[in-house]
Amino acid sequence: MLVDGFKYKQWADRRTLDAAKALEVTAGSTAVSFICQQLNHMAIVEELFRARLLGNETPHHTTNTEVVPTLDELDVRLMQSNEWFLRYVAESTSEILNVQISFQFVDGKQGRLTRLEILFHIVNHGAYHRGAIGHALDLAKAVRPADTFTVFIHAVEPERRQ
Repeated sequence: MLVDGFKYKQWADRRTLDAAKALEVTAGSTAVSFICQQLNHMAIVEELFRARLLGNETPHHTTNTEVVPTLDELDVRLMQSNEWFLRYVAESTSEILNVQISFQFVDGKQGRLTRLEILFHIVNHGAYHRGAIGHALDLAKAVRPADTFTVFIHAVEPERRQ
């Protein structure tokens, strides 16, 4: 289920990025700027938790940046992140996933989660921010892709519709 969760996240992120790119070509900068800020935050949070899972140093000291990368840069970072998480979950055992990791959040507060809880957070965090992005797409009168897990399952396994 965890692998499916990350396949779903990758699929939903791709649909969201494609919708943002279509909007970028046709619409105003306010919606695109907001979407890029949300995607930047998603990428940073994923990079922070990836470092925690690996026991590496914190790559960021905030969960957003003053200068927001371009949509193309964010696309590369999020797709690379999705690939990394997919490999990580596919190679992890339940023993590894149930180990707790202690770390410090960027606000200075201490935290302790199992690897499994971290991975669940990453999938859930992306869904939350894609919801905000969807609202921005709605306000800009752009196409908002359906990105629910049920739509994903039926897209990758169309025989379930029968």
